Amino acid sequence: MLRQVIVTILGNVDSGKSSVIDVIKKTSIVKSEPGKITQSIKAYSVSLESIKTLCQDALDITKIKVPGLLLIDTPGHEAFSNLRKRGGSLADIAILVIDINEGLKPQTIESIEILKQNKTPFVVALNKIDLIGGWQSNPDLPLIKNIDSQNKSTKTLLDSRLYTIVGNLFNHGFNAERFDKISDFTKNLVLIPISAKTSEGLPELLMMITGLAQKFLELKLEHNIDAPGEGTILEISEEKGIGTCLDTIIYKGKLKTNDTIVVGTLSEPIVTKVKAIYIPEKNKLVTIKEAYASIGIKISAQNIKEAISGMPVKVANRDLEKIKISVKEEIEEITFELDHEGLVIKADSVGSLEALIKLLKNKKIKIKRASIGTITKKDIAEAESNNNELQKVILGFNTEPIVSDNIKIIIDPVIYSLIEKYESWFKETKENLEGKQLKNLIRPCKIRILPGYIFRQSNPAVVGVDILAGTLKSGTPLMKEVKITEAKSLQENGKNINEAEAGKSIALAMPNVTMNRQVKEGDILYSDVPEPHFKIYKKLKDTLKPEEIQVLKEIAEIKRKTNPAWGM
Repeated sequence: MLRQVIVTILGNVDSGKSSVIDVIKKTSIVKSEPGKITQSIKAYSVSLESIKTLCQDALDITKIKVPGLLLIDTPGHEAFSNLRKRGGSLADIAILVIDINEGLKPQTIESIEILKQNKTPFVVALNKIDLIGGWQSNPDLPLIKNIDSQNKSTKTLLDSRLYTIVGNLFNHGFNAERFDKISDFTKNLVLIPISAKTSEGLPELLMMITGLAQKFLELKLEHNIDAPGEGTILEISEEKGIGTCLDTIIYKGKLKTNDTIVVGTLSEPIVTKVKAIYIPEKNKLVTIKEAYASIGIKISAQNIKEAISGMPVKVANRDLEKIKISVKEEIEEITFELDHEGLVIKADSVGSLEALIKLLKNKKIKIKRASIGTITKKDIAEAESNNNELQKVILGFNTEPIVSDNIKIIIDPVIYSLIEKYESWFKETKENLEGKQLKNLIRPCKIRILPGYIFRQSNPAVVGVDILAGTLKSGTPLMKEVKITEAKSLQENGKNINEAEAGKSIALAMPNVTMNRQVKEGDILYSDVPEPHFKIYKKLKDTLKPEEIQVLKEIAEIKRKTNPAWGM
């Protein structure tokens, strides 16, 4: 027997994905007979008969074996990543909604990356075709006839925007094409122009989802209706008069009242009994005795406050110890590989934390501690213990804000925005720290004493010099093979200056030397950079100009003639 196809809808916040969900839900209720659509927690079921009616009889129901679709009604890509079971994505297939007029946005790209990471098949709904200039809505026509009926300029505009998105998707590793032009669905990503506002393209979207699931996912959808139920927690909620409930998607088998269940936590699994099972009906919760995959339900049980969204739920009327071990093994897969140093990150669920970790690691950003829930004193202490000032930061995704005097705390409900804020803070803080460090270092400098410009022989010697590379500052120690003097004062056009950069010619006063003894006309002098300063420069190479790096190399060569390990 086949279960319903679990479908999740995701995309950028303003792409219209909520409208797509609403229009499917509303149209299904309007066009189907009573009982053909079953409301449930964070999900709703669309029967095969409803899909057939919506598809205007274009779908041959006799060839379809799947009983219908279970659409997960959750916001954004972070909710999609919450829908996890170990070893893959809970969703069988996904709909990625893109505003055809706006194209790919950062959150769209993030959604694509999560789909790729989870190897979840998906189709693309190109929403808001009704906003294309000159579009005439014909929701009663099949989509292709509808498009063909538009005027030439509107069709050209539609094609232009569609193929811009085709090009963008190609850059992310996908060959995409409009659904009616695809001959091999294993090689092309399906694009379906739609309007959530007018319902245009909606039948074709549902037809493609149902057909593709039937063709490519039949084996995955096979299940034993009497098998012990398995599910994933979507979220934990408090219901008035009921108490704590697990909003759960059951994707395998069945679950009954009084079943023993094992529930995942971040430590030891919880073993408890199902007190009651609820589904919503007409704005109230209705009790049911048993639930079969695929369905979204509320589970009432004792001692479940430690449960966390994204964790497994398994029926364990038999083989309790064996199932506890299997749940524990799944939980251990959530033990993330972290670094000895790095950021502290917090999120509201396992799935959100997984998504945040993956995206940070893709950017090669180190993570020291990752956990779920609100930011605690322990998190702050962990961040404070970092030696690197740039790692004294906590990132909080969908967590409560908190203030700390000693560390930076960045909170945001959108992952890509959270990372952008962190990267902006990191860049600014890094530049400030480097600026402070560089301010106190002896700058690399190379100068040449100009022939014919000796203004004073000694006490101090005053000569004309060219700044060949780097920056010469007042007080900089100067050397040939060893330190011989320092830049006591600098003058340009008779005026005292504090520093001079490469390309300038200035008058330089040097104490403790006599011209034509320690130094001569035409001599090359370098700033005498101390070894600790040299090592700091090696770490801050990206703040230096190429000629400054070359001067440092020349200084190191001179120093290593007497000390081969200098600067290593």
